[in-house]
Amino acid sequence: MLTKNQNILRWIIVLSSFIIISLILWNTYDFFQKFKHEERTKMQTWSFAQSDFLEGMDDLEADVSGLTTQVMETNTTTPMILVDDEGKIFNIRNIDTTNIRNPKAYLEKLKIRFEKENKPIEVRYKDTIFGTIVYGNSELLNKLKYYPLALVLIIILFAAVAYFFYRSTKVAAQNKLWTGMAKETAHQIGTPLSSLVGWTEILRSEHVNPDYLKEIEKDIKRLQTITDRFSKIGSVPTLDKVDIISATQDTYDYLKARSSKLVDFELEAPENPLFVNLNTQLYSWTIENLVKNAIDAMKGKGQLKIIVTNSDKNVYVKVTDTGKGIPKARFKKIFEPGFTSKKRGWGLGLSLSRRIIEDYHQGKIKVLNSDLKKGTTIQITMKLIAKI
Repeated sequence: MLTKNQNILRWIIVLSSFIIISLILWNTYDFFQKFKHEERTKMQTWSFAQSDFLEGMDDLEADVSGLTTQVMETNTTTPMILVDDEGKIFNIRNIDTTNIRNPKAYLEKLKIRFEKENKPIEVRYKDTIFGTIVYGNSELLNKLKYYPLALVLIIILFAAVAYFFYRSTKVAAQNKLWTGMAKETAHQIGTPLSSLVGWTEILRSEHVNPDYLKEIEKDIKRLQTITDRFSKIGSVPTLDKVDIISATQDTYDYLKARSSKLVDFELEAPENPLFVNLNTQLYSWTIENLVKNAIDAMKGKGQLKIIVTNSDKNVYVKVTDTGKGIPKARFKKIFEPGFTSKKRGWGLGLSLSRRIIEDYHQGKIKVLNSDLKKGTTIQITMKLIAKI
């Protein structure tokens, strides 16, 4: 019930925010249009004043009124270009061309821009068109025009910050949960495992067939490995200088011996060792996850190849299968927690693999390439620390 109420509250907040933003944008747009209309009215008044001024100048006995002059002088914000009846510029106002190299070309460009921003206003003199006022938006109007865009950008940035904060919090909570589950699993396995070790010693004292004991000890060792893996989740593992070829070979041999004979295994690697900073247990777990996913993708039958190569700085481990392939849109998504294309499973294998390689070993893991119905290659990249 609490979760349902939280979802309702979340949607109310989102809807309210959307309504408030819409009202702000609409009011800004409405104010812009009103301000633009006022500027046009002001320019029309200026054109009338210009007509009066021309008539006053023509009549030697007439005196130009102070109001006309005041109207003409008070416009100090709206940029204007006065064009004669032949389309030539003969006067400008509120336009600074002091530092312009080619004022004529600059004014022509401004004229074209102003004509797009506002409809030109005619100046009449004795019932004929004396000229045309081509005017642009004032500096204040231009700032107001971009205000909604700035507001939307700020809102998007805040939304992005909120989203990433929410996502990181959610991921942190998931990681904490998985870490707790992993450590609890290791603890729960540890108790019966200790008992199994004791029973093995009792069976050895009873002179049980050594071959049986050998197989039991293999399984106990495997359980100890699993326990060790789970116990390392959530804590910083110890990295040692290890030959990655040898570590890969050990995991390869183990998996090959315990997989279906219908899977054709192959390992290609250089003869000389390649050393990296490695936690062998966690690296083995990663290779195991990749191989098991590959076998699942091939439905238990096909060719599986592990290839180890290197450059001057890095070591590359590629796991290639002949399975169903992965759509390109899912190349990154398959490493997200909970993502799985299987009917069963929690979708944690590849997520843990990425965490092991990228967070613990500062390496990289990615889908190198994949073709539908042909196969997939996943590549691990790790820093080479020594080459012999």
